Amino acid sequence: MTQILNRSLTSLKIPNYRRFFVGQFVSISGNWMQIVAELWVVLTLTGSGLAVGVASALQFLPMLLIGAWGGLIADRFSKRRLLIVTQALHMVPPLILLGLALAGELSALAVFGVAFGRGIVNAVDYPTRQAFVMEIVGADRVVNAVSLNSVLVHASRIVGPAIAGVLIATVGVEPCFALNAASFGVMIVALVSMDAGALRPSAVEERSEGGVRAGLRYVRETPSLWIPLGLMAIVGTLGFNFHAILPLLARFSFDGGASAYAALVSAMGLGAVVGALANGARAKVTPALLVGAAIGFGALALLAAGAPSIGLELLALAPLGAASVVLAASVNSALQLASRPQMRGRVMAMYSIVFLGSTPIGAPLAGWISEQIDPRAALVMAGLAALLAGLLARAAFERVAREAEAADAAPAPA
Repeated sequence: MTQILNRSLTSLKIPNYRRFFVGQFVSISGNWMQIVAELWVVLTLTGSGLAVGVASALQFLPMLLIGAWGGLIADRFSKRRLLIVTQALHMVPPLILLGLALAGELSALAVFGVAFGRGIVNAVDYPTRQAFVMEIVGADRVVNAVSLNSVLVHASRIVGPAIAGVLIATVGVEPCFALNAASFGVMIVALVSMDAGALRPSAVEERSEGGVRAGLRYVRETPSLWIPLGLMAIVGTLGFNFHAILPLLARFSFDGGASAYAALVSAMGLGAVVGALANGARAKVTPALLVGAAIGFGALALLAAGAPSIGLELLALAPLGAASVVLAASVNSALQLASRPQMRGRVMAMYSIVFLGSTPIGAPLAGWISEQIDPRAALVMAGLAALLAGLLARAAFERVAREAEAADAAPAPA
């Protein structure tokens, strides 16, 4: 057990990664505080499941629209310097909401606009952060580092919503916005204090026309890239919509309030932390792991859909969180290892599009299904989609393997 834990934490031995880890943990925890506050404001003001889905979708819509160009920007500039700029820009949306809340002008429409603005910055920030991990730790530790990133993301899902739930219930949403704005300053300090000489920066892509098309063509011609991306596209669109589902599950299925919502998010986040630590001990990602993670996620989502009480729902969401992070972290690692350094920003932008940018399609759909039928029905949709994606990925991997065997067996030309 101790050896597994040591392997899971190996990237933390790198000073630059420790700084990156701490900065991200504080920043993402603050961001989760804001997301919980935003969705609760929308739900309180409108009482609409569809409106919650729209609020969740708008922060990811720019990723769908311009995420490919965000990846191209990541390939053309120093990723560390670019992240300092995006983190500074991320301070603006929470400060706007804080000002509106203090002035008594906070509305659902304001939340929609600010969420969309944050998404524009994130369309550049997210793929840059994903690709920057390889520059910090190198190829031999990227699977571990990506898994540790998942640990901090999902640990933030426990810390951020838990703090937000207490603050919203006691003093209101304003401190959530203020703390989120301050959290990005911690990330900027972490980036500025890094030892630049210990980084492994990728070669900067030269400016040329058709950079986005070149990235798309590269992925299309590489099965080790397009199969995991296709898998994540299906699961990301129809399965990873918990931003929209969980508040509705708390409110309408279990007649709970902000504390019930925070408990559901925290249970899923706790399971995700355990899953990420276990996944971080792996040295590689295999097709069998990708397929198994998708099928396991689908089965557990169906189990969560049938939980009759909030206590059983919490027990079901924990392993579902573990399966979700194993799937997402494995796809992320597989893409980073299989992509050329000059293309990594664009490849990770495509991952960002199918992982986050698909939310503008899936979140309103999940919100509408939750409102018209039941939030449990949205979990059923997630489960069936993941099962289908896993089976399709398995068939695609087997076909590529057969074609490779046939090519190896063909006689060499004279």
